[in-house]
Amino acid sequence: MFYVSELMTTPPPVFSSALQEKVYGAFAGLGIPFVRVDTDPGITMEDCRHIDGRIGVRIVKTVFLCNRQQTEFYLYVTMADKPFVTRDFCAAMGGIPRVSFAPADKLWELTGVAVGATTVLSAILPSCAPVHLVLDKEVTSAEWFACTDGTPTCFVKLRTADLLEKYLSGHPFRVIG
Repeated sequence: MFYVSELMTTPPPVFSSALQEKVYGAFAGLGIPFVRVDTDPGITMEDCRHIDGRIGVRIVKTVFLCNRQQTEFYLYVTMADKPFVTRDFCAAMGGIPRVSFAPADKLWELTGVAVGATTVLSAILPSCAPVHLVLDKEVTSAEWFACTDGTPTCFVKLRTADLLEKYLSGHPFRVIG
C-alpha cells in the first residue's frame, strides 16, 4: 500500500534538503498558500496516481534535459500523461539541437535535487539560473499546479497563478505547446 498523508497547510517540521527549506521560506515570504502531502517515495507515474487522488490534481511531469555537449540545460514541465517527444520539444523551442535526458550529477549540481524529485521550484536556487525553464501551455492554463517540493516524499499543490506570477517572478521561462 502506497502511503499518502492527509492534506497539510504547514511546512514539514524538519527539512530534508536546503531546497525544501528555501521553497517553504519563499512560499511564506511571497504569501503563497499551499497544501502538501507526505508520501512514500513518489517516483513512478503509478505512485503519482495515488498522490493525485489525495491532493486533488494531477502531479506535473518535470524532465531535465541537455544538449549533446551538456552546455545547455532545460527544465521542462508538462502534463503527467503527455508523452515527451524530443523532436516536438526541439521544434517548439525554435529548432534547437537535439536534447536528451541530462545526467543525474548535473541534475543535482544545477537544481539541487536527485532523480525522482525534479521540480520547477528549483528555480529559486542560484545554481539553477543558467537552466532554461520551459512550461507546457496546458500546465500554465490550469488553475492548480502540483509537484514535488524538491524531495520524492513530499508533494505540494498551489495556484498556478501564484507559481507563475509570484514564485517565478524574476525567473525567465518559456511557454510552449
